[in-house]
Amino acid sequence: MTKEDLIKRLQDIEWDDFEVKKAEKSIPKNSWETVSAFANTGGGWLVFGVFQQKEKYTIYGVVDPEKIEQSFITTLRSNQKFNVRIDPICRKYEIESKTVLAFYIRVSAQKPVYYNNVKNTFIRTASGDQRATQAEIDAMYRDQAFGTKDRELTTNAPDALDQRSIERYRNYLATTNPSHPYNLISDDDLLQKLQVIKEGKVTVAGLLFFGQAEKIEEMIADFRIDYLEIPGTSLDDAEERYSFRLDQQQNIFEYYFAIYPRLLQKIDIPFKMTAEGMATEEQPHVQALREALVNMLMHADYFSTSKPRIRIFLDHIEFYNPGGLPKDLNDLRKADISQPRNPLIAKMFRVIKLAETAGYGFDKIFKGWSTYVDDIPIYISRLDYVDLKMTTQKTTQKTTQKTTQKTTQKTTQKQQEIIDFLIKYPKASRKEISEKLDNITEDGVKYNLRVLQERGLIKRVGPDKGGYWEVIEKI
Repeated sequence: MTKEDLIKRLQDIEWDDFEVKKAEKSIPKNSWETVSAFANTGGGWLVFGVFQQKEKYTIYGVVDPEKIEQSFITTLRSNQKFNVRIDPICRKYEIESKTVLAFYIRVSAQKPVYYNNVKNTFIRTASGDQRATQAEIDAMYRDQAFGTKDRELTTNAPDALDQRSIERYRNYLATTNPSHPYNLISDDDLLQKLQVIKEGKVTVAGLLFFGQAEKIEEMIADFRIDYLEIPGTSLDDAEERYSFRLDQQQNIFEYYFAIYPRLLQKIDIPFKMTAEGMATEEQPHVQALREALVNMLMHADYFSTSKPRIRIFLDHIEFYNPGGLPKDLNDLRKADISQPRNPLIAKMFRVIKLAETAGYGFDKIFKGWSTYVDDIPIYISRLDYVDLKMTTQKTTQKTTQKTTQKTTQKTTQKQQEIIDFLIKYPKASRKEISEKLDNITEDGVKYNLRVLQERGLIKRVGPDKGGYWEVIEKI
């Protein structure tokens, strides 16, 4: 029978993921790998009595189902083989007069889950059970402190904090949330309320959010949040590695204010007014972009060897966040609950109205961005990272016309000359362009080509040598 036929015969099971084992007379040794993988990743069903060969499933049945079931359950619950106790859901089916056993292995709250020793830690991928890398195992150990790590005390006194950041926070609070009671208290009381300082020491959250860079680096040697603007649709077709890279900032709060204005430059923000006649940027797609940035800053695993990273390509924006989600994304969206990795950092953003009170803000990101482009963001969630891709390429004819009109107005005469030249000579080099056009150096050509790429008017196809320029919009 096929996989679909098998699923139809086991109608009361939701088959998000499952693995079949022949297990006719005994428990297969590789069953323990699957148990570990399910417990560490997304959960799943382990089915005994079925053999898979390519796309075909054959029912063999289990000869002594009671013995196999008891032996399997006892092993999982005894703590003798696995490092944590596992309580599976059990089902028994009669198919073609043969007994089939199914066991649902839940995702464990305590990871990593392994058998015999930590080297036998497995995760689930599309290709099956894979032995976890050391980096993935380390990430699981850090996740045991999910929601508590940023509450820990450092050895730093309050003088490790950056006073300019604290002052900036207070000014921003007074502007965005003037009725908040924190506006009426002293700096010391504010830092106590935000749990930046506890028992005379700075918390992990407080140091990351308000700390001086050199003090943060004493705790995390390579603390940084990467922001890169790449002149291409991918790393492969980019003319250079990046056209802009953000300098190191003091702390998370300063990184936000360094990154957010640059993000706004990468999208169109139509002019709108409030009912009071004031200009506003509070539009759904702007809120979605801000939420994506704050989401990354609130939920990053700052102790990972990977670092939070934003890459701006010509047709999309990528937010890479070290540290996986505590639950499946769909479960989080359905429950509408907040389970931040760094709850104190999340609170600091909420007080100044830069984060949602409930939930992860996923709905705001998905729904808000879909008002800007005809596509929703793509989330890739793995054990030790989350990747968000937001396309900036508008596809409707109406939007394309507006974009073309807007970029035409901002395009210089020299850029129009470059486009006209590339239509005739698409394989021209920067040197050839500067030689053929009047009053422009090779560096000037390089700059203008990058601007035209960023506006989506031209595209580089192929490598620097042997490739060519494709004109997307003729002005």
